[in-house]
Amino acid sequence: MKSFWAALPVEGRLLLSTVAVQTLGRGLTLPFTLIYLHEVRGFDLGLSGTLMALIAVVGLAVTGPGGALTDRFGARSVLLFGIVAMIIGNVLLAFATTPAIAAVALILIGLNFGVSWPAFNALIAAVVSGELRQQYFGINFALVNLGIGVGGIVGGLLADVDRPGTFTTIFLGDAASGLIPLALLLGPLRHVHGRAAQPEDGSTRPTVGYLQILREPAVRWLTALTFVAMFIGYGQLEAGFPGFSRQVAEVSTRTIGLAFAVNTAVIVLLQFTVLAKIRGLRRTRVMIVMAVIWAGAWGLLGASGAAPGGAAAVAGVLGFMAVFALGETLLQPTVPAMSNDLASDHTRGRYNALSAGAFQGGAIAGPVVAGFLLEHDLGSLYVALMVLGCAAIAGMALALERRVPATANGQVLPQSAPVPPTAGNA
Repeated sequence: MKSFWAALPVEGRLLLSTVAVQTLGRGLTLPFTLIYLHEVRGFDLGLSGTLMALIAVVGLAVTGPGGALTDRFGARSVLLFGIVAMIIGNVLLAFATTPAIAAVALILIGLNFGVSWPAFNALIAAVVSGELRQQYFGINFALVNLGIGVGGIVGGLLADVDRPGTFTTIFLGDAASGLIPLALLLGPLRHVHGRAAQPEDGSTRPTVGYLQILREPAVRWLTALTFVAMFIGYGQLEAGFPGFSRQVAEVSTRTIGLAFAVNTAVIVLLQFTVLAKIRGLRRTRVMIVMAVIWAGAWGLLGASGAAPGGAAAVAGVLGFMAVFALGETLLQPTVPAMSNDLASDHTRGRYNALSAGAFQGGAIAGPVVAGFLLEHDLGSLYVALMVLGCAAIAGMALALERRVPATANGQVLPQSAPVPPTAGNA
């Protein structure tokens, strides 16, 4: 960490320093929003779930336009817009007494989710390059998990359905967490716009659309791999994993909560070690290892259903989240880094938007399929489908390896490596 921090430009350090703070605010509210809408504001459970879905639906809808706007106006401008939308949304939600106000608030939060992801990744890529970029994405992921984990613990200690004011406090806390990155983007980072420089001859760069980008074989394979990884990965953590753990493995809700804590701990503790181990390796090979690890994790979860309600089931559920987290530490540094290495400066927003869209699509489809299979008591088929998805990831990684440039695959070629951009012209 010391050598990584020393190698970062000042702009990179400032960006990274805001991550844990802002995600701590998100962790304050993430586990409790549905409880707040249903138990505190008195909305029907079905209506509360529909309102919650607005975040994902709006986020997916604006990801494409957000990527195009990032390329046109710069990552910093789009990120500022997203942060302001998030702050207003959380303040509204803190005092939302009607479904209409809650809907507006959640739409604003979804708007931030959809545009900020490609914009933030593009801003990172404008500041750091090469091997340092892969390390940055990995450490950023560890800090996100740390912030959300700590925020969840603090939120759990503060939130009390018998005291509605405690929920107002945590949503205002989430809003306040956006003030720090907002201040940095308006102050010390105001010169890092994340927008490609115009050609010196005064000509205009040709417009590059999403269809043109998707014509690149490497982009198509990477996008498909990202979708499947999210479908069998994060798309299952909110619905499939808890549902299987309760209905098939028959463990307690406390065990499920502990499993999420184990997941966060493994990521935070191992991410730095993993980054050192994968440095210089082909990213596609790292993805294959991740797929094998995830297949083992799903095998552990499947085994937990063989002896429901017992110590073996608890061990299987906890083991799943620990092993799954190890796979996460391999995925998060590689996919975003490859996507940004494939992009040019004037298309970086669109490339990151494609990656974000694939992520969100998988995260939306995952719970739908999991809910259908578990509702029909098809737990074994559910686990088998997840393992099959892991095999598909490995196959797509091999196909991607034959189509992606060596530099984008993490192989350093000193003779032909491009000169990294400086912060001044980022």
